[in-house]
Amino acid sequence: MHRPPTPEAEVTLAEELSVVRPGLSASYAAALPGARAAVLTRLWRALAYEPMPWVARREAGRDGLTLRLTDGRRLHGPRADPYATTAYVTEVRLDGTWHDRPDRLLTALAVPHAASFAAELGNSVASLALSRAGQPAADQEPVAGWEWEQRVVDGHPYHPNCRSRPGFSAAEQLAYGPEHRPLVELGLVASDDCLVTGEWPKWLRDGERVLIPVHPWQTAHVLGGPGQEKTGAAGGLGEGSFGEGGFGTGGLGGGGFSKGGLDGGGLRQEGFVAHPLMSLRTLALPDGPHVKTALSARLTSSVRDISVYSIETAATVSAFMEAMAERPDVPLHITRTLGAATANSPDLAAVLRESPDMYANSGERVVPVAALATTGLPQSPAWMAEFTRLALTAGLRLLDLGVALEAHGQNLLVVLSPTGTPLRLVYRDLADIRISPARLARHGIPVPDLAGRIVTDDVTTLRRKLFGALVGGTLGATAGSTAALREALETVVPDLPDSPDLAALRNEPLPTKALTLMRLSPETPGDTWAQLPNPLLNSSL
Repeated sequence: MHRPPTPEAEVTLAEELSVVRPGLSASYAAALPGARAAVLTRLWRALAYEPMPWVARREAGRDGLTLRLTDGRRLHGPRADPYATTAYVTEVRLDGTWHDRPDRLLTALAVPHAASFAAELGNSVASLALSRAGQPAADQEPVAGWEWEQRVVDGHPYHPNCRSRPGFSAAEQLAYGPEHRPLVELGLVASDDCLVTGEWPKWLRDGERVLIPVHPWQTAHVLGGPGQEKTGAAGGLGEGSFGEGGFGTGGLGGGGFSKGGLDGGGLRQEGFVAHPLMSLRTLALPDGPHVKTALSARLTSSVRDISVYSIETAATVSAFMEAMAERPDVPLHITRTLGAATANSPDLAAVLRESPDMYANSGERVVPVAALATTGLPQSPAWMAEFTRLALTAGLRLLDLGVALEAHGQNLLVVLSPTGTPLRLVYRDLADIRISPARLARHGIPVPDLAGRIVTDDVTTLRRKLFGALVGGTLGATAGSTAALREALETVVPDLPDSPDLAALRNEPLPTKALTLMRLSPETPGDTWAQLPNPLLNSSL
């Protein structure tokens, strides 16, 4: 389905760039050292804290951190701050050899599955350098939400695959990557046999047939479309990029959509353009709603399709969470799911939901948490404490009621006053929350008619879901260091209502997904977890 990235992804992308956008070649080359350090810093954090089976022990010393491997080798680097977001690791030493490239370090480690992960890291470095190279000079503050999203250049703050886009050529990255600020033309596929939940709009219907928005990368690489590439001055695809003809059946497993050409009702030329958001597969329509498309590529850790299960449960989960967000003790809005549809395949599905912008009053801004660093606001300890109070108040209250949010920097947004004060939160993309029937019942809240992975009463699972995303991810990355996170937590936590969940937050190590170990353990299904040092355990609280 995809073109595998080569170990020398930097060279491959440079060669492609010299053809499709030669004007960026020099800035791309200049960005490579910084991109290597950014990815290496994320990798070093993982090696320092994730439970790698081939690390026998870790020894902290005055000159840094040494990992003693089970085969007798030693890997040495600087002390690792688990919440740092600056690129402070420029090289590490494996026995007597220094490494400044994360892909070559993994190759030298030669642990199980290192070769495939090294290729992903090389791809991440190359794509990150391209993302940084294409940035315009400082401009005015964004107005629309999609403009804020396109300011997030470096991707995931802690995952070494922060910008890994295997299967994307240089032209496709420029055409579809939100940090390159393109307009993306989505196609429409007509389905005769489609599962729909919620209200699917009339403008996405053709009589009785459902029209499913499709990302052009999915068209070219998964659904069997022709995939012509045309790059314009802004990096987007030009008209006619969908080509002629219809889809094959590859990748759909008998999904039930029309397989003919345009005259047979398959791919329809009259698609629409939209602004890509930081998840790449979700796009903002010019008039407001967001559309989440299936994009069967491995970005960071996961293949980004849309499961049939998430379509089946979308309307029920949305209605339930809308009611939860109406409670006066929950300072949080939910972007409602307007409609969801699938042609019985995770490769051909879409979800329409409200834009977070609709929850801003006059003069207010809705900013994704991942973009807060571009505002400079988190540099103020007072502001950081206000934001921490707001986030923990909403997250812990919902957890006590029976809902664990996956409130990472992409799903969580904050409504800012005209002066930058954090006022309210907005949460989007409900596919990966967890709901506890026992906790809901304890508070007299009707339990929604749901089953499957979204439902659990396991306390560890619920706390990992919230704390791993909100504290270890959102608050840690926004603070940018252990010291800044500790200061914010010390200011806020004493004032929060006591609960068993708050006690766990105060007294236990913080959970985080072991993202690198998961990529090095493809045979292990599900999430693997690590424990990060809890700043509060070394404080006066």
